[in-house]
Amino acid sequence: MSEVRVAGVGLTPFGSHPERTGRDLFAEAALRAFEDAAVARSDVEELNYGNFMGSLAEHQGHQAPLMAEAAGVRCPATRYESACASAGVAVREAVRTVAAGDADVVLAGGMERMTNLPTDEVTEGLAIAADDLFEVRSGVTFPGAYALMANAYFDAYGGTREDLAHVASKNHANAVPNEYAQYRKEVSVDEAMDAPPVAEPLHLYDACPITDGASALVLVSEEYAAERDLDAPVAVTGTGQGTDRMALGDRDSLARTPAADDAADAAYADADIGADAVDVAEVHDCFTIAEVLALESLGLFEPGEGIAAAREGVTTADGDLPVNLSGGLKAKGHPVGATGGSQIAELTRLLRGDHPNSDHVPDAEVGVAHNAGGTVASAVVHVLEVAE
Repeated sequence: MSEVRVAGVGLTPFGSHPERTGRDLFAEAALRAFEDAAVARSDVEELNYGNFMGSLAEHQGHQAPLMAEAAGVRCPATRYESACASAGVAVREAVRTVAAGDADVVLAGGMERMTNLPTDEVTEGLAIAADDLFEVRSGVTFPGAYALMANAYFDAYGGTREDLAHVASKNHANAVPNEYAQYRKEVSVDEAMDAPPVAEPLHLYDACPITDGASALVLVSEEYAAERDLDAPVAVTGTGQGTDRMALGDRDSLARTPAADDAADAAYADADIGADAVDVAEVHDCFTIAEVLALESLGLFEPGEGIAAAREGVTTADGDLPVNLSGGLKAKGHPVGATGGSQIAELTRLLRGDHPNSDHVPDAEVGVAHNAGGTVASAVVHVLEVAE
C-alpha cells in the first residue's frame, strides 16, 4: 500500500456566482490545484468528480467528461453522487485508488452551482436527497428534518438554542480571514439568538447558505512525490464511509448519527490512530446541530457533551480542539457537490501552515474531515496527518 499525499489544493471563492457555469468554476479550482501541486495535467490518470444536482440546476447530466475537459485532463472520469457527501466519496475513492497502487496521480473534487435558481427551486432540488416516498411527499424539508434531530437531541441530552448560537458565532468568526468564505462577517451570539426562526429550534443563523463553488485536489502516491521532489507534507492516512436508513422515521434515534460513527471508526482504524490524536477538525455543519452530532460521532466528545463545546470555548479558534477554522458550511458556504473536497483542502492548508487561521494550530499534526449527505444517511470521514 502506498501512502497518499495531497500534492495540491484548489478552491474557488464560495458564494453567489449565477453568471458563471459549473465547468468554469471547476476549471478555476483545478487550475489552482495544479499550480499548487506543480504537477503536470498530463500525469493525471483519473478524475473523480462530485456533483449532486447539476442535472436540475444546469440541465446537465454526464458531467464527468465535461469537467475533465474543463480541467484540461484526458483520462477516465467518473461523477460521484452522494448528496452533500458527493465530493467526500469522490475523494475517498481517489485515496483508495492511489493507496492500492492503481494510479500515482488522481484529480478529485467537486462542484455545485445553485444560485442561478430561485430559492424555492433550490429547496426542491436539495429535497431529493431525502426519502421522497416517506418524507418529501409529506412536506419534510431539510431545515425541518434537522429541527427534529435538534429537538430529539435536546430531549435525550439537554441543551438550548443558545448553545447552538455559540456554534454559529464561532464559525462566522473563523470565516472572517478566509478569502474563500461566502460570509466573512462576525455574528454575535445575541444576533444569532434574535434571528428569525426557520424551523424551531433552528433560526436563520443556524442554517448554511445556498452556495456556488468548486474544489479540487491533486492526490499522488508517496513514491511519485519523492521521485519529483514535490512539496507534499500532508498525507491522507485514513478514510471511512458509513450509511444509515434514509428516512428519519425508520431510525432508532434522531439524536445520533450511526453512519458517521461507522465512517469515523473505519477512518481511525485505517490511520491506526484514535480520536484523542486529533488536533483540528472540519465537520459538516449544514445546520448548527449537525456540528454537535458530528463531534460526537467522531469520538471527540461523549454523547451529550458536544452541545456545550462551543459555548465552553473548547472548539473555538483558541480552544483545545478548534473546529471549522474555515468557517464551516455555516459561514464559508456549502456548494453541496464541492464541500467534501473543500474540507480536505482547508485542513491541508491548516496543517501546512499557509491557511489564514493556521496560527491557531501551529503544532497541529492530525486533522479529521467529516462530510455528510442528507440527514447523515451517508457519511465520509478522512484523517490527514503531517507526514514530514
